[in-house]
Amino acid sequence: MSKFCQSCGFPMHKDKRGGGSNADSSVSSLYCSMCYVDGSFFSPAEIDTAAKFQTYCIQEMKKDGINGLFAWIVTRGIPKLERWR
Repeated sequence: MSKFCQSCGFPMHKDKRGGGSNADSSVSSLYCSMCYVDGSFFSPAEIDTAAKFQTYCIQEMKKDGINGLFAWIVTRGIPKLERWR
């Protein structure tokens, strides 16, 4: 199992569901439950690059009351994750 979601970088040990769900209903060891559901990525279809996904994540975190600077800092590593290579 990966230590961090390979889509958004979220710590997998903090995922309440233990990971996302694969198409066969098994738990994904690469992607968190906020990114990956039933074998598909949860983000809107137009989010097709790491840069767009970073912007999307920052906006979503701000909606949850997270400071914008902090959100930017924690999303900087997204382009290095497996989904975006």
